Amino acid sequence: MPLDAICLAAVREELSGQISGLKIDKVQQPEREVIVLSLRGRNESHRLLISVGAHDMRVHLTKHGFENPASPPMFCMLMRKHLVGGRIISITQPPAERVLEFLIEAPDALGVTSVKRLVVELIAKSTNLVLVDSEGIVTDCLRRVGGDFSEKRSVMPGLMYRSPPAQDGKVDPFAATEEIWRERYEMQCGEKTAEKWLISTFSALSPLICREIAWRAYGDCDARPESVGDGGEALKREFFNLMEKSKGGVFEPWGIINEDGSPRDFSYTQIMQYESALEMRRAESFSQMLESHYTKTAQLNRLRQRFSATQKTVKSARERILRKLAAQQSDLEKTAQRDIMRECGDLITANLYQMEKGESILVAQDYFAPEGGVREIALDPLKSPQQNAAKYYKDYNKAKTAEKYLTEQIRVGQVEAEYLESVLEAISMAEGERDMEEIRRELASSGYVREKKVKGGKVKSPPAAEPMRFISSTGMQILAGKNNVQNDQLTLKSALKSDVWLHTQKIHGSHVIISCGGAEPDERTLFEAAAIAAYYSAARQSGKVPVDYTQVRNVKKASGGRPGMVIYVGNKTVMAVPDEKLVESLRV
Repeated sequence: MPLDAICLAAVREELSGQISGLKIDKVQQPEREVIVLSLRGRNESHRLLISVGAHDMRVHLTKHGFENPASPPMFCMLMRKHLVGGRIISITQPPAERVLEFLIEAPDALGVTSVKRLVVELIAKSTNLVLVDSEGIVTDCLRRVGGDFSEKRSVMPGLMYRSPPAQDGKVDPFAATEEIWRERYEMQCGEKTAEKWLISTFSALSPLICREIAWRAYGDCDARPESVGDGGEALKREFFNLMEKSKGGVFEPWGIINEDGSPRDFSYTQIMQYESALEMRRAESFSQMLESHYTKTAQLNRLRQRFSATQKTVKSARERILRKLAAQQSDLEKTAQRDIMRECGDLITANLYQMEKGESILVAQDYFAPEGGVREIALDPLKSPQQNAAKYYKDYNKAKTAEKYLTEQIRVGQVEAEYLESVLEAISMAEGERDMEEIRRELASSGYVREKKVKGGKVKSPPAAEPMRFISSTGMQILAGKNNVQNDQLTLKSALKSDVWLHTQKIHGSHVIISCGGAEPDERTLFEAAAIAAYYSAARQSGKVPVDYTQVRNVKKASGGRPGMVIYVGNKTVMAVPDEKLVESLRV
């Protein structure tokens, strides 16, 4: 993992200078494996995020807002009881271990102050968050481990806390000397690649760093020192250079960015092994680096997992409608041939005098063709000539009627498919359970899912989620809905008629309102509101996006339309760029 013990040391050093001495004001547990501590003091405030998830373990300051569950978990309640009002004294880290210990001076229920430890264990497959009292006894932990019959290290309330065991046989890179290096190298290197030998020999080094050391030494991540023939001298040089910098506290937060702009990796030193294939981006701080790499992506992944059932239901309904639309479109295309049926009926009628029952084909002069000629008309030999003509006339009238009804059904189906597309877009923008609950209620009212029922009455709905709020560079308030229900509420009920309404042109997305109270919004605010509308739309990954804007008084509910569907007039259009950094900087 990229957050190895040395990278964690860089995070510890940065946090020590920022939060030591601050008091814990609040404790949140927005997710099962995430704790957020609100800190205050020295005329500043911070939020410290601690995640012990198997795939996103980390500790850093965060500016991201988290939604609390309807009722706090028991572990959160216990943390509040023991830590709120406490002051962070220091942050320590055992040598070469992915463990941080926060020493917190906090009063107990009787007002007696003692020093407690909040231990964050970021060790793969055994991550944990443990609260330890002044006597070294475990007060509680996020994951209770072991028991009387367990061979594992037991971490349970009431037991003495024991640190995680060190990795067997591996060398602490900070304690490595040239003698230790030479001994291990001669004993173990053999035909191994430099990367694999470093991983198997030293603790605290991630595979990324081991590959980087190999690349700096030989210009090849898969190089074998024995093949190079230098006895590992170049590898040793680069290893000790990196260790000297780390011992001296020379750390730099670098993010590695994929070609599509998504975060790939990060490190405490500049990574050069990718050369020009990937972008290296230096962050302002380790917290900012970890925030951009993990927080948003991790939150979206967790939401996708929790909301996958609802998303699957909507996708299934949309696919069903699209299949039905395809069949209806095919039937509609067939009705375009109805005039040929009428012509066949006319030709049969004109030739009744020379026809007899039992014929299967009529070959007649085609007076409908511009250039004349003959036409072969299929007949039912069991029907009389008059009955065959009547059948063609009946099919003609049936196709004529079908065209009318199919056209209307296709229109209705297309509206429904567009509505479901807007719901899928709203699910992708959902930021918490409240947002999803609104979407579920909307789907229930539309008949796509069943209402939840419990014994003895209705399910208690959580408070309605608020629309997203932004402040423009010139101080004007901008609001944006996160789903169809919020869009309707925002545009048709909350906004003033003189406010400005924005929406991406012919693209599903949020309704955006500039709360200007009748005043003309300045050009900068209009540009930023358009960027928000473009970002919170299905065109988020596009370059420039057309955004329509008009006063709210010009926006009306579409007759019989689903939630979020409106019509508008008197609009102008501006081209906007869905700039994530701009949008995040404006959000409050």
